[in-house]
Amino acid sequence: MVSAPLLVHISDLHCGVHSDMEQVAQLEVFVPELEPTAIIISGDITQRSRHGEYQRALAFVQRLERTAPVIVIPGNHDVAWWASPFGLRGKGPLYAKYRRYFGETLSPVLEVPGAIIASALSSHGVAFGSMTWNLRDTAVKGHVPREEMDRLEETFQNVPADLLRVAVLHHNVLRGEISDRMGLAHWRRAQRWLKECGADVVLCGHDHQEGAGQIDRQTVVSTAGTHTNRTRGKRPSVFNTVTCGPDSITVQHIRWDRDFHKWRHGTQARFARQKRKPIPPDEESAPPQEVLSEEG
Repeated sequence: MVSAPLLVHISDLHCGVHSDMEQVAQLEVFVPELEPTAIIISGDITQRSRHGEYQRALAFVQRLERTAPVIVIPGNHDVAWWASPFGLRGKGPLYAKYRRYFGETLSPVLEVPGAIIASALSSHGVAFGSMTWNLRDTAVKGHVPREEMDRLEETFQNVPADLLRVAVLHHNVLRGEISDRMGLAHWRRAQRWLKECGADVVLCGHDHQEGAGQIDRQTVVSTAGTHTNRTRGKRPSVFNTVTCGPDSITVQHIRWDRDFHKWRHGTQARFARQKRKPIPPDEESAPPQEVLSEEG
């Protein structure tokens, strides 16, 4: 039987002027006590994509890697959008600093006991796919290109039915409770793709408020908060844990206690886990099939 994974989900460190370094330091102490199977950081590890900010973020990740495998993806604050707006100088300049510290892969995949964790790049700077009619969304909103979802689908295909399929992206895929904003420019399409690609759980951030919900009562969504002084409604900072059993998936919020300067377990949400049919032996090596329809 596949072991039940415990995933620690952190987002929006924003290492820099707004980062709460006491919280970050306490994360380095508290997270190992949870004995996680894997640690996921869903973007915005820096505030202005500066070398010093990346160096602090890298030190944080290296500290956590002593406890469990860590997967990191870039958020919109980690993209040097001014270096190549609308891709005028190619995509290289957008992610040059990020890649220097966290490697060439922008959409990493990690397999651990009980789960396969695959990310999709939603942070593209000032890009046509992320534009809306609202100017305040420029360089803030994200989008998920078709090729990213195709890769997620291919990754999740033909894995054992009891393995948890976890998709990671930066931008929130459910509407923020306080902000009333979606993180993606084309969120309806992204929600549909995330259901169709086979994800059991989606991990995201960006909105600076924690959340737990579902896409059409199917795919579970864990939204982590921020570890800065810029939380929504001046609420305490929150990171999440995600645990999975045979019949349920639980998102646990862990809140920063400002008075006692420590992390405390808070509310949790439990969702029914979608049942998947085992893969017949003669289909285990079948090539990936195209199941997503084109959109105009």
